[in-house]
Amino acid sequence: MSVMGEALLFAVYLAVQIGALLAARAIVAHGRTPQGTVAWVVFLFAAPYFALPAFLIFGHRRYPGYIATRRALSQEMAALRELTAEHTPTPAEDSLEDPGRIRGFERLAGVELSSGNALTLLVNGEEAFPAIFAAIDAAEDYILAQFYALGADHLGTEFAERLIAKARAGVRVYLLYDAIGSHVTRAYLEHLRAGGVNVRNFHAIRRSRGRLQVNFRNHRKILVTDGKAAFTGGLNLSDLYMGRDPRLSPWRDTMVRVEGPCAAQLQFIFAEDWLWSSGEKLALDWNPRAAAAESPGTANALVLAPGPADRQESGSLYFVNAIGAARRRIWIASAYFVPDVDILSALKVAALRGVEIRILVPDRRDHWLVWLAAFAYFDEVKAAGVEVWRYMEGFSHQKVILIDDDIASVGSINLDNRSCRLNFEITLLAADRPFAAEVERMLTRDFEFSSRTLPSLSHQPSHLIRWAAPVARLLAPVL
Repeated sequence: MSVMGEALLFAVYLAVQIGALLAARAIVAHGRTPQGTVAWVVFLFAAPYFALPAFLIFGHRRYPGYIATRRALSQEMAALRELTAEHTPTPAEDSLEDPGRIRGFERLAGVELSSGNALTLLVNGEEAFPAIFAAIDAAEDYILAQFYALGADHLGTEFAERLIAKARAGVRVYLLYDAIGSHVTRAYLEHLRAGGVNVRNFHAIRRSRGRLQVNFRNHRKILVTDGKAAFTGGLNLSDLYMGRDPRLSPWRDTMVRVEGPCAAQLQFIFAEDWLWSSGEKLALDWNPRAAAAESPGTANALVLAPGPADRQESGSLYFVNAIGAARRRIWIASAYFVPDVDILSALKVAALRGVEIRILVPDRRDHWLVWLAAFAYFDEVKAAGVEVWRYMEGFSHQKVILIDDDIASVGSINLDNRSCRLNFEITLLAADRPFAAEVERMLTRDFEFSSRTLPSLSHQPSHLIRWAAPVARLLAPVL
């Protein structure tokens, strides 16, 4: 080998060793658990050529600089707080058995429970997309749309054409998508822009957060029109979410339509993400008291939007708090079940103290590893008394929680590590008996299409599941 070749190899060797050392330092400084920290450090020093690329893809857990966008929206946040203060539920309005159970959610969300919200539960795409399109068609001032997965297919094209029609009519239209989750062509995006739609990729000006860095996906689903009507939940904008993929059909999902103060809270989350992705501060209606006064609803609710920029593990704490708030029962519907240690312990403790816990997950799979890893947790939670239900009628993608008879949540947060720590997520949480009753009826129908028959891992008929599930569980922190 030539001298130049040896020098190049030595330079690569030195760069990898220095990189591994710096990565290990970052892990030691910011690692959440001793076990995870030790595992990363050992991996980095034992096999740096494999570990360093893995760290660059999976290792980062924080999103530096994002918090500054919230500070830049301080006036908007102040308006939200003022609006919330005007609509704080009175004792007569509060239907909670124990109002203290909502305090943890308020602290995590950074806003208090607000009254005067009208909430409409939308089951599946057949109900959700017509309602979303009707709201778009009725918009007069602006439309804010944000989806993790956007497709250049039949549904995605219909969505685009409606946005373009409103933009050409003089309505300001802002569309935010995540390039990691979306499958759109350049022609599709250029068609939107040519039609007057302001389109942004969430990762556009943070190039290190592109497809190499698979963490920090913006998994939120939000649509707001004129600061008055808003939507959130589990559905994205592509044919898959209408059940047009035979492998996963029929597609089971849930959205919620919101009018009232919580529509402004959803608007704030969009404005925060837009500012981060584009550097542009939007001129929106931050004084929506008239809209709140016109809202026909009486529901008490708030919006919680956990993400990797939060100072606390707000996604994980959301589930832990929900489980701890349950007195009689908690039903959790999630597309994936890969709980962290804290959530796992909370589930077992709640079951041991007599709380009825039902976990509803799909029997079918859309992501092989995360589906496989769940089997390594089922025996452990079932031994404590947790009921595991598998939805058999298609694929269940909904993210819904029901606590007792008075608290319910609909959003984008799955019960897995990625949703709890690595993604930007959102959910609407209502402390409202009528809405909780609707959610109960919806989930009760889902349980009718579900099975509790689940062999233990050692008795699974598939050799692949028996041997591969424990291995997949090792990857739980990044699934």
